[in-house]
Amino acid sequence: MKLIAHRGNINGIMESLENEPTYIDLAIQEGYDVEVDLWLISDNLYLGHDGPKYKIDFAWLENRNSFLWIHCKNEECLLKLNDSDLNYFWHETDHYTITSKKFIWSYVDIITPQTILNLRKKIDIVDYSQFKGICTDYPSFYIKLLSSNENSTLYR
Repeated sequence: MKLIAHRGNINGIMESLENEPTYIDLAIQEGYDVEVDLWLISDNLYLGHDGPKYKIDFAWLENRNSFLWIHCKNEECLLKLNDSDLNYFWHETDHYTITSKKFIWSYVDIITPQTILNLRKKIDIVDYSQFKGICTDYPSFYIKLLSSNENSTLYR
């Protein structure tokens, strides 16, 4: 089971730190994948949810490629990443979308062995074998649940 820290959050929402590069690195160091929000503005890359906030370069993304789930926030970003091997996706109000690595990113509407559930609240899930991972602001909560469930396995 993949546990993905939503915008770098591990123990709940920390809006002032979300998408900040050092905060993301801390989540990765703790063993989590991380969902980030990415913008491309005038050929510059920025992390940030509601708008471009933290300038980064393409090498920053490539160096963390195996840990990042990149939510493209504008069309320019989507087009830029289309020629890369990064793991990225686009969605706005959709119930689900498909990532560039062929995972289904879902708000619990679709559950398959390739689904990443995007959970906003802490929910005790009974059957962990039905999907690939969870993106949440509370991955530490799910570590405890998974640790107590003998049928679940954490992986990268």
